[in-house]
Amino acid sequence: MTTIVDGNAILREIQAEVTRELAAASAASGIVPRIAIVQSGQDPAAALYTRRLSRVFQAAGFTVDVVDIDADASPETARSTLAKLSADPGIQGIQIQTPLPAHLSTSALVDVLDPRKDLDGIHPVNAGLLAQGTPDVVPATPLGGIEILQRHGVAMEGVNAVVVGRSPTVGRPMAMLLLLQHATVTICHTRTRDLGAITQSAEILACAAGRPGLITADMVQPGAAVIDFGVNVVDGKVVGDVVPEAAERAGLFTPMPGGTGPVTNAMLLRNALTLYRRVVGAEQ
Repeated sequence: MTTIVDGNAILREIQAEVTRELAAASAASGIVPRIAIVQSGQDPAAALYTRRLSRVFQAAGFTVDVVDIDADASPETARSTLAKLSADPGIQGIQIQTPLPAHLSTSALVDVLDPRKDLDGIHPVNAGLLAQGTPDVVPATPLGGIEILQRHGVAMEGVNAVVVGRSPTVGRPMAMLLLLQHATVTICHTRTRDLGAITQSAEILACAAGRPGLITADMVQPGAAVIDFGVNVVDGKVVGDVVPEAAERAGLFTPMPGGTGPVTNAMLLRNALTLYRRVVGAEQ
């Protein structure tokens, strides 16, 4: 029987944990827990996510500054805004919301982000630490995938794991995290030949290609743990990279929506608590 992951239930549990721990730490230190979410442009999905994420952080006890960079702002102005936030001692964590306007490079903004305030582990310093096997702050989405596997007792050591997708924020770090759990990892992508032959060998299948319905039911090994990170809008509905029918073959399956998305928010909460504790520890 397939286990369907309830990402919202996991979020509620972790949110309660973070709320308790943050309240105790802030009461002891007197330092206000504060993060900044930086956004630019008029992407409605990004704006909606920012509002939802703000509510999640506020419910846990964080003060949230939503910083809007004008869509027509020059790269220099945007970089200056990030530099000022990084230098603000009252802000412990910074999240850069994507997508950004085409003329604003995410990597250019990340370059001026203090890696010690990098809420989602996207700075080259944090990415390099993960690649070296000594992770510090890890991207929240793949970290949430590992959390799901651990919470459901899915063995990772020695198993065949296939990651479909090679983005620096999801696919590649997911592969690195699985390697740290001693899985045997294969990375595929949308140009992989005979993709189904490879995914059928996966005991753990993580999909982050951004292609709706890329993984069909016949491409899933019976009993496999399927972690679907894909977020695609088709006919006004949010769907994953894996067709819903694949749940009938899987042993563990994350639906879209309601699967990995809420757990990503939970991991951002944990990352924020970690960054806050470091500031508290340094000033006590």
